[in-house]
Amino acid sequence: MRFVALGDSLTEGLGDPVAPDGTRRGWAALLAAGLPAPGRPLHLVNLATSGARTADAAGGQLAAARPLRPHVAAVVVGLNDTLRSSFDLPRAARALDTTLAVLTRDGAVVLTACLPDPGRMLRLPRSLGRPLARRMRALNEVVHALSERHGAVHAHLAEHPMVEDRAAWSVDRLHPSELGHRLLAREFHTLLAARGHAAGPPPGGVPTAPPPTRAASAWWLATRGTRWVMSRSTDLLPGLLRLAATEAAHRLRGTEETLERATREATAAALRGCAPPPRASRGPVDAAGLAPCPRERPLGILD
Repeated sequence: MRFVALGDSLTEGLGDPVAPDGTRRGWAALLAAGLPAPGRPLHLVNLATSGARTADAAGGQLAAARPLRPHVAAVVVGLNDTLRSSFDLPRAARALDTTLAVLTRDGAVVLTACLPDPGRMLRLPRSLGRPLARRMRALNEVVHALSERHGAVHAHLAEHPMVEDRAAWSVDRLHPSELGHRLLAREFHTLLAARGHAAGPPPGGVPTAPPPTRAASAWWLATRGTRWVMSRSTDLLPGLLRLAATEAAHRLRGTEETLERATREATAAALRGCAPPPRASRGPVDAAGLAPCPRERPLGILD
C-alpha cells in the first residue's frame, strides 16, 4: 500500500518530536502503521511542508504525489491561507478542487479535514478573532462541499472534542501535541476502517511523552511566539484590524447579519467558481489541462 500526505506543518508532524534531535513523526506516520494488514508492506511519503498553502498542495506537492500512484492520499491544508492578508477564498477553493479531483481521478482514497478556528486556539481578543473565525468557517464550508463532491474521507475536526483538550495541543496552540497527533490518526483510522480501507490495528491513544507544561507554553510565547506575532504584524494584523473595525461598525448599527450573508455569498461564489478537471492521462498537471474557473474577488469581510 502506498500512502502520500500533502499539506502543511500539521501533517509534516510539528508538535510530535519523537527523537532527541527533534525528528518529527506526526499523525500521518501514526496512521500509516495501521493501514495495511499485518505483515503487508506500506510505503509512506510525507510531502507536507511548514507554511504550505492550498496553492502549494495543488502545485509542487501534487506534481510530486502523482508519479507515486498512492492508494491513500491525505490533503489537510488551508490554515495558512487564512493567516495571510492575501487570503483569497475562490483561489483556495480552486486549488483544493484541483488537488482532490486529480488524486481521486488517479484512483486514490483521499483524506480531508476541516480545521479549528485559529483565533480561538490562539485566544485572540474577540474583536480580532471574529473576522478570522469567519474566514475559517468559510474555508471549512468549501472543504466540506468539495470533500462530498469528490467522495473524500472527511474528518470533522473543527468541533472535535480534542479542540478543548489542552493536552492535545503543543505549546504554540496551533499544532497538535503527541496526544493530538494520535487522536487525529485514530480519527482517520476509524473513518477508513468503516470503508474497508484500514486493515491494521488503530494507532495507540496513549502518548509516550508528557504534555507541554504551562511553563513551556509561557516560554514559547515569550520567545518564538513573540517572533511569530511580529512577523504577522506586518501581514495579517493590519488586515484583521480593518476587518475588526468593520465588524464593530456593523455591531453598532445592528447589521451583523450583513456580514454573515456576505460570508455565505462568498462561499457559494467560490464553489461556483470550481469545476471538475477534464479527463486526462496520468501526467503533470498544468493550468492548460484544467477547466478554467472565473476569477471572482472575495467580498470585503473575507478580503
